[in-house]
Amino acid sequence: MFDNNTHCPYYWIKERFVSPFGTIELTAEREKHIVLFHPEVRGQRKHVNATLAEPEVIRRSRFDPKVFILYRMISQGKYLAVVVKTNHRNFILTAYLTRNIQQS
Repeated sequence: MFDNNTHCPYYWIKERFVSPFGTIELTAEREKHIVLFHPEVRGQRKHVNATLAEPEVIRRSRFDPKVFILYRMISQGKYLAVVVKTNHRNFILTAYLTRNIQQS
């Protein structure tokens, strides 16, 4: 097992955020995923922080009871969605822009 994630760049913690679920981690691997698959989120760090700190809407995933989607409107009709896995270490799975909030 790696201590403090210092030996495995895949799990290096890039940043920590405050949320209703406690501290949320963003790893280097998840940041790479977001930039690659959701480039529209690049440069939206302050909105990610605001969405996690004070989401306007929180929905539980229909597929995994430990995954939540936090939404916050960042411009007229556009929401930033931050998908979080809650477990022994809460972390961001992905983030993307959307016009629709998932229904419960």
